[in-house]
Amino acid sequence: MTTKKEKKILTFTFLLKIPVHVLQGALVGLGAVLPGISGGVLSVLFGIYKPLMELLANPVHNFKTHVPKLLPYILGYIIGFVEIAHLLSFVLEKYPDPSICLFIGLITGMVPSLWKEAGLHGRSKKSFISMFGAMLIVFSLLISLNAFHIAITPSFIWYVFCGFCLALSIIAPGMSFSTLLMPLGLYTPFVDGIGCLSPEVLIPGGIGGIATIVFLSKAVNTLFDTCYSEAFHGIVGIIIAATIMITPFDALSIFTRSGLINIFFLAAGVFIAGLMDKLT
Repeated sequence: MTTKKEKKILTFTFLLKIPVHVLQGALVGLGAVLPGISGGVLSVLFGIYKPLMELLANPVHNFKTHVPKLLPYILGYIIGFVEIAHLLSFVLEKYPDPSICLFIGLITGMVPSLWKEAGLHGRSKKSFISMFGAMLIVFSLLISLNAFHIAITPSFIWYVFCGFCLALSIIAPGMSFSTLLMPLGLYTPFVDGIGCLSPEVLIPGGIGGIATIVFLSKAVNTLFDTCYSEAFHGIVGIIIAATIMITPFDALSIFTRSGLINIFFLAAGVFIAGLMDKLT
């Protein structure tokens, strides 16, 4: 039987952990919006991915047991997500080329870690078929858009798609929604809208995100449980293809001052990603 003193100690310990959990949630929110970092991977590292997926897969049954524990993380996630989005919208508008190069460096630097994670349960022919198949689909889509000069104009439907990508990056570890949106030219307006708390962005984005979580969380969870290697290699393929397509090769000249600055930020991104990988 727990004494009053033990109850006080447990309560005090719980209260001390709340700021830590809020901070961890903020880091997951940062990872969700910052290119090259996966909020899903960070949630795995902090030990909240499994209870989060259990809650999303069966919210009615797990509401009372899971929500109180996850509430500090959720609060921190919202704070980290919105604040970082606000900062990114300013940086992307003020310094577009260096920002993109830094993000590409972050993504490139995370690829070795993702490759290692993808092979955690071994690799098979199906794994490589999944990876190259995903690369082919992404290359075909983006090259077709460029070849036919199709410009995507942000709209309600496209912001719903952005919400889908954002939710997918939460429920699929290793997936970064920026990797999907950058090549389509949707990342900057979506992040800008979130940072400004624009209803035109938040409402359709929320619809897409909630619908994805409701209808796909169980499926994604099952997919990773049964076909982990194939699913993760598919994610790696998407990331590699999308990163190649968004790289501004013409802005990486060693003969111009701006080109050298962009190369510096690219290298800095790779270094930061490698450092983060070692720390985690």
